[in-house]
Amino acid sequence: MQSSIIIADDHPLILKGLNDFLLEKKYNVIASAVNGKEAFELIETHKPEIAILDIQMPYLSGLEIAAKCQEKNYETKIILITFEKDEAIYKQAKSLSIYGYVLKEFALAEIEHCLEAVSKDIPYFSQELLSFLEVDEAPEEIASLTPTEIEVLKHISEDLTAKEIGEKMFISFRTVEKHKSNINKKLNLTPTKYSLLFWAKENKNHLL
Repeated sequence: MQSSIIIADDHPLILKGLNDFLLEKKYNVIASAVNGKEAFELIETHKPEIAILDIQMPYLSGLEIAAKCQEKNYETKIILITFEKDEAIYKQAKSLSIYGYVLKEFALAEIEHCLEAVSKDIPYFSQELLSFLEVDEAPEEIASLTPTEIEVLKHISEDLTAKEIGEKMFISFRTVEKHKSNINKKLNLTPTKYSLLFWAKENKNHLL
């Protein structure tokens, strides 16, 4: 069964284009809004599984809506669409457990990949954004990782689950989880649900 989706954007053409595209692809779009206040009301009323929101909207921004949803423990997964390639906004999005961040110029090309990842409970951040924010120098902690741990991180950056990584590397799910735990310690990461995924994506070019 398709996830229920609401969409919101204050640009009528972008809203219509996204709505038409998703309907054509047989996604379950249940409502749309032209500003942040309307969008949040739709989330409160319909409790959709996914909300695709423009970051900059009148009344409430996509980030402000995400913060309100987090406060109220709503389970709606937020995907932001934006022209902003801004590190501060990206970090704020991560801190609010945003599930997706898609750049508008690539929205139609990326939104399907994003929705596919989010439906599997995997966050999706536009590769174009991550390349733009790319860290030029490899973090020092990479030197402490073993070749096996590097391989695990590579697979994490490709959105593979622990089970899929285990099958690819011919090791058990538990061994993958043990590697992940060790990597978190070596990288000094707070072991949240997606801390390794974000780190692996941000440092993908240093995992070669």
